[in-house]
Amino acid sequence: MAINLQVFADYCQIHVLDECSETDLGEVWTEQALLDRLGVARDALVIGTEVNVNVAVSVDLLASEPDGDSTEFDHVVEASLQVPSGRLVVMGCTDYLPEAPRFEAPAGWIRVRASRGNLANAFRADIESDETPETTEQLRLQAWPTPPTDPQIIKRWSQPAA
Repeated sequence: MAINLQVFADYCQIHVLDECSETDLGEVWTEQALLDRLGVARDALVIGTEVNVNVAVSVDLLASEPDGDSTEFDHVVEASLQVPSGRLVVMGCTDYLPEAPRFEAPAGWIRVRASRGNLANAFRADIESDETPETTEQLRLQAWPTPPTDPQIIKRWSQPAA
């Protein structure tokens, strides 16, 4: 069952990490990571957003890989994440870690699929995008236990031309 949150995507990013991670996520923002909107470290991920305001986030911890439904979203990426503590944290990059939402996850390796939607509407509305559901960026995080594999860009979205 999915848990719904509102997360402040300060600096256009959402962090997904092991509760005990000490990774410096500033180091994962390579040129390719910015293009993919996905920064990957062993025990932490950064999901890039289109907006620098609240994003509607849904977190669903699953027993196995879900069916693909990328046609329903604008941008879909996957990456492996080690969660040795068995506690997954989802937060904005400037949120206070001790107060960030936590989710029980199988200790060990999990796969996280980040599916983002409503991106064109959110991009156009910019800093006012979180004022209505019609313009709010949507991020669905699905996670399931599985051995690690390379990150994958399943579907890529590009910002509309000015």
